[in-house]
Amino acid sequence: MKKLIFALTLMGLLGGHAPLTASQPVPDAAGYIVKVGDTAPDFEMKLTDGRKVKLSELKGKVVMLQFTASWCGVCRKEMPFIEKDIWQKHKDNTSFALYGIDRDEPLERVKAFAKQTEVTYPLGLDPGADIFAKYAERNAGITRNVLIDKEGKIVMMTRLFNEEEFASLCKKIDELLK
Repeated sequence: MKKLIFALTLMGLLGGHAPLTASQPVPDAAGYIVKVGDTAPDFEMKLTDGRKVKLSELKGKVVMLQFTASWCGVCRKEMPFIEKDIWQKHKDNTSFALYGIDRDEPLERVKAFAKQTEVTYPLGLDPGADIFAKYAERNAGITRNVLIDKEGKIVMMTRLFNEEEFASLCKKIDELLK
């Protein structure tokens, strides 16, 4: 009984949360739980056309992941720039891959979103935001981009849409594809 009271008291002092351990990554100021230099967490997702993509199978390519959703106003602002300045420039380069990862929305809504934003790069489904939660706190905001090099390491991460940061992202992609 004393052990139970001690445990409950300790939990109360900790706000009902277990202490942080090494297995629980601490998010940065932008909500990311991964950092530049980390191996990008692997995942498999279904694209709107029914194909499946597994990140680890893209090793050897420069990969850009864009976390997005139809309800995100900043995403809608950023997506035409991704389409024009990144996708249209590099879509024919076999060493490059770009995937929008739509957070927790049904297939038909994601297809409509692509049509509304006029993007032609592939969009994948992320039911429950489980892919997102491998990169950032599950409840953290979007839009965010993760750039991965040919070895599978994260080389750049962005949050929200900032023209200067976006220009740096475009430049970094160009450098990695040289």
